[in-house]
Amino acid sequence: MTTTETLTAAPDLASVRASTRGIKPTPSYRVFTVFNIIVLSLVGALTLYPFLNLLARSFSSESAIRSGEVFVWPVGFNTTTLLSVIDQKLFWVNYGNTVIYTVVATVIAMVLTTTFAYVLSKNHLKGRGLLIGLALFTMFFSGGLIPNYMLIVELGFKNTIWAIVLPQAINVFNLLIMKSFFENFPTELEEAAAIDGLTTYGIFLRVVLPLSRAVLATMVLFYAVAFWNSWFPAFLYMDKPELYPVTVFLRNIIAGATGTGEGLSDAAVQIGANVKAVTTVLTVLPIVCLYPFIQKYFVSGVMLGSVKG
Repeated sequence: MTTTETLTAAPDLASVRASTRGIKPTPSYRVFTVFNIIVLSLVGALTLYPFLNLLARSFSSESAIRSGEVFVWPVGFNTTTLLSVIDQKLFWVNYGNTVIYTVVATVIAMVLTTTFAYVLSKNHLKGRGLLIGLALFTMFFSGGLIPNYMLIVELGFKNTIWAIVLPQAINVFNLLIMKSFFENFPTELEEAAAIDGLTTYGIFLRVVLPLSRAVLATMVLFYAVAFWNSWFPAFLYMDKPELYPVTVFLRNIIAGATGTGEGLSDAAVQIGANVKAVTTVLTVLPIVCLYPFIQKYFVSGVMLGSVKG
């Protein structure tokens, strides 16, 4: 039977749905459905609880936190710590730095990762095995903290954005995911584009990338989260507070906060009690707001390579 005859003989999806609509589920299937709902609800609740508890602690009083009364709802509602953090001008300066660092670093990382992965996906490339080996080598071995610091200083990157952006520009794990995706990309589309007169760059920019939105969105999320949460490179390579990202600013607040309460004002004791919760909420909030907009691409992107045609 030919492909056309197979498609013609295949039942219409609407008719199949209509024919199965009147079928009643068996008792065992109903038990299975109820069991699934219960289990998934419990898993969802267990996953959501830490976030709700963190949010509740950030708006609870010091006494309620220390006595263990806070679960998923604030007890003794107050905003002392939150206001003490956001009232500082340096907080907003560092927050702006984080946005700039994340955007610039993600753009550079995506450009380098996509182009490198596309090149590595071509079997006819001379030296392909050597390039893959070099990439994998950097995944398991590094020069060490002191040599890296000396290199950044010698290059003149200290106290600049490049000290954060360039050393982490390519993540080998993300590179391998994109390489796997491009290897499974239909070669017929590239050949057709080449026949139409497109160059290699034209094929990559006008054919491959527009059809790779799932993997691109996934990689953007991976890189953006990594750069947004990164604090150690800035802590290591920068010594000017006005250049810090917000993660270093919040880290310094946590390091300077004390929870003993001896000789401190009530406001200082309150800040010491829930400063970790407040700073975590302020750091996570932008990523949480971003995720729903790229969730549909992320879900399909993380499945890349699991099914091959």
